Amino acid sequence: MGETPKGLLSVIQKLKGSTEQELRIVLLGLDNAGKTTLLKKLASEDVNTITPTQGFNIKSVASHGMKLNVWDIGGQRKIRSFWKKYLENTDLLIYVIDSADKKRFEETGLELSELVDEEHLKGVPILIFANKQDLATASPASEIAEGLNLHTYRDRVWQIQACSAVSGEGVQDGMNWICSNIVNKK
Repeated sequence: MGETPKGLLSVIQKLKGSTEQELRIVLLGLDNAGKTTLLKKLASEDVNTITPTQGFNIKSVASHGMKLNVWDIGGQRKIRSFWKKYLENTDLLIYVIDSADKKRFEETGLELSELVDEEHLKGVPILIFANKQDLATASPASEIAEGLNLHTYRDRVWQIQACSAVSGEGVQDGMNWICSNIVNKK
């Protein structure tokens, strides 16, 4: 957890010199929800060779003339307590849910509601990806939204987007939402 990847510093230096609008996005969700697959899809990388994230990945994704600095933080239970360390100055939270894993809906809902109450995330917009919609057992996004009580989030804009990180379906729609709701407000 402690060591900084060597490439990180060069990424930060490159970002500092850029004039495009930058957003700091934190990508969270339980382990196995599909966060890394989603991130690789956004960065147009191969999604066939993914292993569980130990610690975190940082990727910069260019979209609509913006630079999205995405922190993909592992979701295993033992590292969720570290999430809070990454939340300062967050412009947007992307929360990924495995739509086919009904057994964990309650757990993922609890984690999300704790995040929403975090001091650093007050009023921060949330994009929820209801991932793995390509699986026959996936619950529809509307049902998940209801189960998560999203309608009670009145202090921020939020969106739930059905997607499949593997096929890429719905992912661009989510990005378009970010671009039209966050960028124009900054």
